[in-house]
Amino acid sequence: MKKIPTPEDVKSKQVSRRSFLTKGATGVVAGGAAASGLFAAPAVHAQPAPLVVKMQTSWPSSDIWMTFAKQYADRVEAMSGGRLKVDLLPAGAVIGAFQVLDGVNDGVIDIAHSVPVYWYGKNKAASLFGTGPVFGGSATTMLSWFYAGGGEEFYRELTQDVMGLNVIGLLGFPMPAQPFGWFKGQVNSVADIQGFKYRTVGLAADLLQSMGMSVAQLPGGEIVPAMERGVIDAFEFNNPSSDMRFGAQDVAKNYYLSSYHQASESFEFIFNRDFYEDLEPDLQAILRYGVEAASTSNTALAMDNYSSDLQKLADEGVTIHRTSKEILAAQLEAWDKLIPQLEEDPFMKKVLDSQRAWVERVTYYELMNSPDYQLAYDHYFPGKLKL
Repeated sequence: MKKIPTPEDVKSKQVSRRSFLTKGATGVVAGGAAASGLFAAPAVHAQPAPLVVKMQTSWPSSDIWMTFAKQYADRVEAMSGGRLKVDLLPAGAVIGAFQVLDGVNDGVIDIAHSVPVYWYGKNKAASLFGTGPVFGGSATTMLSWFYAGGGEEFYRELTQDVMGLNVIGLLGFPMPAQPFGWFKGQVNSVADIQGFKYRTVGLAADLLQSMGMSVAQLPGGEIVPAMERGVIDAFEFNNPSSDMRFGAQDVAKNYYLSSYHQASESFEFIFNRDFYEDLEPDLQAILRYGVEAASTSNTALAMDNYSSDLQKLADEGVTIHRTSKEILAAQLEAWDKLIPQLEEDPFMKKVLDSQRAWVERVTYYELMNSPDYQLAYDHYFPGKLKL
């Protein structure tokens, strides 16, 4: 029987390969110098083999988000000049979609590409870094909070101090607000959604359960099979491209955009702390700032694909709706009831206080400064937008 490597085995292997990366070039030079004394041959400076970085996502191989992850991997490899080679793997290749945090912590994988809400079951505060109440801030607002408003330090405190994990985490790509999702019939009121067996994740599960739905938390690859078996009868995942690729349009024909249940989320890049800190400083910088570079390329790819795939869904007979103001207002009221419960936890209270203060200041500027884009769109494309 093949021995399953322990985390200690994996860590030992990582240390040895890191040592090779940092010392290999020196060894080649020294060996070349000794040889030149004997044979007077020209010195040949061989390049050390690249460090292979095992990176697993939480997405099926067919999901567009694997392309998003590849954009990161490609940039890391290019910026490292070939010193890093990213072995990019889909969900389930090493560990399950919801277990990537454990995999990185244990050193089974070096990096994960996921979302914080997928480890919500370990600590509800995870959702505050992706699917919290956001108080009216957009995903861009909240990603800015992570890097400029103290969010990154809160994340470090939660993962390293509170949970005792051996990880470092960064966020990238501010996602458009997630649709309310896919329904077999129309849902226009709060009464219409009562009793629905609905797929979502994180604090959105608490929120929508309080509104009368029965919630199942499932990875993306399990959603359509669950719908076909009747385990759920409505669902959301994230965006038109991912939804279309796993066949959402084959099991439901009413697609509702706009919702407060997950109005802000970003990709999470989780690094094993030992792996990251043992790298040369320039390679650490490449891994870190590669997240920022990929965030820009991810945004461009998303805007192109999400919009064109939404049109394809409409052409294939899906009815595109905007979630009713009644349901949106009820979601805000449900958040009003949930937030005080979350704030009973001291850590969550200080994170929510920080986010609230950030949004009050930053979103005030954003809203006051932004022109009425709907007015301009209606001016140039009259009659197309029906809200």
